[in-house]
Amino acid sequence: MKTLSSAELVRRLERTLARPDATRRDIEQLCAEARAQGFHGVCVGGSRVELARTLLEDSEVKVTALVGFPLGAADADAKRYETEVAVDHGAQEIETVLNIGRLKDGDRRYVLRELRDIAEAADERSVKVILETGLLTPEERVLACQLVLESGVHCVCTGTGLGSAATAADVQSLRAAVGDKFGVKAAGISDLQNALALIEAGATRLGITAAGGLMTVG
Repeated sequence: MKTLSSAELVRRLERTLARPDATRRDIEQLCAEARAQGFHGVCVGGSRVELARTLLEDSEVKVTALVGFPLGAADADAKRYETEVAVDHGAQEIETVLNIGRLKDGDRRYVLRELRDIAEAADERSVKVILETGLLTPEERVLACQLVLESGVHCVCTGTGLGSAATAADVQSLRAAVGDKFGVKAAGISDLQNALALIEAGATRLGITAAGGLMTVG
């Protein structure tokens, strides 16, 4: 098992707040926690990007805008526009949900065009693509990763984190498909033991909805 210091672990964490009832106060608490703990970043909906960016000014914590979240089924042009608005509001990274239905149709051209448009709209900012691996066959995971690699984005993510948590097998399958140097994010993490196992499996980022037991690492 890979040994990580507390600081090394927290710098891989991205704290997500995607609840539909999240208030301004919730965002304030999220950003205060991320700043205090030294997380890599926070992930918020588009309407909260500007607030989060202001709250995290002069810190190293990155603000990620969620695009097409959580279903990924919006029109490609709408997702591009959502990305452009997020960038205008100060987003430093983008996390978008793959159009899973189009992928299952085998519509490579549509999926690739959408990803390339989002990468272009992000204007050289890091773009992560949520695959929702639990809904994909092994063959579809490989196809999704091939399109992601062709598109110019920077990272694949196991899921939205709203359902089941990522497993080591999920991470290993994505790592095998994208190679050693590409980003892989595991979502839905809630405990230290699982977090370290996912890093060992090849995850470079961990998506969490609450810090909890992850902060007990020595």
